[in-house]
Amino acid sequence: MEDGGGTADPSPPPVITIQVKFSGRTIPISINLESTIKDLKSVLQPLTNVLPRGQRLISKGKVLLDTMTLKDSELSEGSKLMLMASQGLHQGDGPITKEASLPSNLKRTIDAKRTTEYDKMKMKAPVDKSRSERWKLTGVIALSEYQLMTIPDEVWACGPSVRVLDLSNNSIQEISVKIGSLSSIQKLFLNANDILDKCISWEGITSLKSLNILSLSQNHLTTLPSSLGALASLTQLHIANNKFTSLPIEIELLTQLQILTASNNRLSSVPSSIGNCRSLIEIDLSSNLLVELPDTFGDLHNLKALNLSNNGLKSLPSTLFKMCTQLSALDLHNTEITMNLLRQFEGWQDFDERRRSKHQKQLDFRVGFSAEFDEGADKN
Repeated sequence: MEDGGGTADPSPPPVITIQVKFSGRTIPISINLESTIKDLKSVLQPLTNVLPRGQRLISKGKVLLDTMTLKDSELSEGSKLMLMASQGLHQGDGPITKEASLPSNLKRTIDAKRTTEYDKMKMKAPVDKSRSERWKLTGVIALSEYQLMTIPDEVWACGPSVRVLDLSNNSIQEISVKIGSLSSIQKLFLNANDILDKCISWEGITSLKSLNILSLSQNHLTTLPSSLGALASLTQLHIANNKFTSLPIEIELLTQLQILTASNNRLSSVPSSIGNCRSLIEIDLSSNLLVELPDTFGDLHNLKALNLSNNGLKSLPSTLFKMCTQLSALDLHNTEITMNLLRQFEGWQDFDERRRSKHQKQLDFRVGFSAEFDEGADKN
């Protein structure tokens, strides 16, 4: 329509809704008709956990090219596409399917409920007196793989004498405030249980001022409290294989922390305050939903190993290689970061020399200590 001899502004391209079939479910996507297939893949990434370069979109038997627009691809309102995911090219804890398989620890919970009443009674049976006395004498309570559904009361009775408590690989759901009675504990292993957010007493855990190692991997946790910063003596924190979506800003108070394992969660960002954790030597953030890292990673001058594989990262902090002069192990598999990009970073060449030197030392070690080594083995 013309107004006073001029031409009206062109109307915006229409928005259409298409149906994308993936792993037994249909995902409706509303998108501009002039958008490219590459744009569509970016929209699908957080909905499927599949990186854009691992997506193959098919319409009427034809693979759609990234550079084509939806209009060029002859897509219209209600069009149906099929998404095929390349193996390994995903972020987070794998592609989101309609019927995801049960986590192993959740499966253990279900299996535990199927045990006989006799077995349940046996699980809750009191520990014999001699064992309890031995715990107090040694300071070590080892109850890993005991099919426990609850923590025996005899554990709390040991109080300040406990230095190490290993409850890993059980079916324990609740960590009560009584955990605070173990006031001298240094190592606490709660990994591979069935612990839920509502059933864990962070008040009790964060009161453990002597705690050096805390392992909560392979549970059903989604939130870390700000009070985590109270664990000032912590040197190792293992929280892999949960559903954490963020790390608290107060992680900066863990100035003694050397190892952080947070792989296979739902982390979409890392707080910039992590730069204050200058004792960090190893960090594993693989298989999360990260698209960038804070520039403060360059402040981690003691960092030696960093695993970022299976994330949506497209770049790295600009000072990482320049400032982290001890870094020698970096895993970027299944990210969007290319070698061409890495070579542009200041300090890359020095890092690459450290990486190659470390790799060569590992090879020399294997050659010197493997009785089965064959000079021609690398030809196979």
